[in-house]
Amino acid sequence: MPWVVGIDEAGYGPNLGPLVQAAVALNLPDGDPAGWGTLKPVVRRAHEKPDGRLLIDDSKKVYTRGGLEALERGVWSIVGADPHTIHDFLWSSGDVPAWGEELLAESWFDGGASIPLHIDPGAEWEASEPVRTAINHQWCGDYRIVPAPRFNRMVDEYGSKGTILGRGLIELLTSLTDAVPADGQPIVFACDKQGGRNFYASILQEAFPDGWVVAERESAEESRYRIEHTPREISITFRPRADGDSVSVALASMLCKYLREVCMKQFNRFWATRVPSIAPTAGYPMDAKRFFTEIQPAMAKLGLTADQVWRKK
Repeated sequence: MPWVVGIDEAGYGPNLGPLVQAAVALNLPDGDPAGWGTLKPVVRRAHEKPDGRLLIDDSKKVYTRGGLEALERGVWSIVGADPHTIHDFLWSSGDVPAWGEELLAESWFDGGASIPLHIDPGAEWEASEPVRTAINHQWCGDYRIVPAPRFNRMVDEYGSKGTILGRGLIELLTSLTDAVPADGQPIVFACDKQGGRNFYASILQEAFPDGWVVAERESAEESRYRIEHTPREISITFRPRADGDSVSVALASMLCKYLREVCMKQFNRFWATRVPSIAPTAGYPMDAKRFFTEIQPAMAKLGLTADQVWRKK
């Protein structure tokens, strides 16, 4: 049974709010690496009618059909039974990484706020037990949240926002390779295309410096690689809209979207207390310009520069 690791992002296009990247690993049967067949008795897709099964799919489809509550139900099926502060949810080990320190420094971020926002975590944990049984209670995950100041600094350093996705991808590939149990089973990474890129060999070589990256296919439809000379078989595939191809990618997509939406709720709440008439924003380019214009007097009072709020690219 291979470990299938899904990797996705949310918030790459907006000018406001953070970029989020996440990875979710599931131990799935050899004959069903996508996982949809294995989980069909307990999981439904977005195109299926509600019937008591848990909704897991591309996060945009889940969010469109059920909003933040539907995302929470899917995410909480694997994260635990207890409510958390956002701080404890993000850094349950107690160790705050560099990106976490920068998130904590954001004026709008409140690590002491409670989540989940819309569900009873204990009840949902009990209700979703069939999902965890179907995957033999074997899963793990990781994520990165890049707030605007860190995003802009990396754009200045690397000259491209696409490189930010690449750096996060390297970190998640390394993190999940280490986190997946050392049981000798293959690791299959299933990734959504990163900003339209088709060539990933150099990124993968940096993620696996002791291995040898072999490109099997590089095209707009699919970029596929295997890593040789490693203790276990490792393969990585990038496809557009991969979040519909794999349960692992769908869960990573839902986790990204969930964390991004939780952050944007805090972002909008912070600015609404300082500009009471302002309408909330999702941060995407056209509406972001409106929002940014309206908050500039409040930014000046707070001593915040454009680089601390507005993502450059």
